[in-house]
Amino acid sequence: MPVLKYEEIAESIRSRISDGEFGPGDLLPSGRDLSEQWGVSRATVVKAMDVLRNDGLVEARQGAGFTVVETPLARPAGKRRAGSARVAGGAPYKRLGVPDRAVPPVHVSAALGIELGEEALRRVRLVQLHDGSPQSLVTAWFPAAVADACPRLAQNAPIAEGTTNYVRRQTGRFPVEGTDITTVRLGSDAEARHLSLEQPVAVAVVLHTAYDQDGQALVCEEGVTPSHLYEEVDNYPMS
Repeated sequence: MPVLKYEEIAESIRSRISDGEFGPGDLLPSGRDLSEQWGVSRATVVKAMDVLRNDGLVEARQGAGFTVVETPLARPAGKRRAGSARVAGGAPYKRLGVPDRAVPPVHVSAALGIELGEEALRRVRLVQLHDGSPQSLVTAWFPAAVADACPRLAQNAPIAEGTTNYVRRQTGRFPVEGTDITTVRLGSDAEARHLSLEQPVAVAVVLHTAYDQDGQALVCEEGVTPSHLYEEVDNYPMS
């Protein structure tokens, strides 16, 4: 399927941001400049910017144009339905520790389809409410094949374009199916500490696994959210 012009423009800007040409807060080329550069209408440029804005990569500044976001957003685990914008449900976050290689829990190894005892790349983030208090503790596990091909996953700095876009650019692999499993249990002492909760505390746990076009796992995320902050809403037709 051919790439549409606005998608090509969006990908070009995304790559320039990823390569450091434009940093957080930097002003992007104007709509007029991009129209002339690409030989397209202003409407096509606007569509490209809408893609980047939905990815949480740029924001509009009144009277100035578009700038690269200064505060990257992240989402709790799960609910990555097709067509959902990356900023939907997104919130400020902070990285906990440094990404490292470790042996995942048994259920995560099973979800990733790797051997027991095999290491995967671990990235931990604390998604925050807008007042800065903890919302969800998310541990993302990437199989070695993905981690080896995507060295920036091992860095502590945020990936402005998002891990999905980065992994796709590096490997050609992208998520086509997701599985979310939600359970409820008591939180561990470490989870309670990160979430600023007193024990004992009930938590909702979402295990999200994304599979690529060949049915292979790209990432498994385990999100732990205090029970009083977790809500699942499902709207469906009834006949």
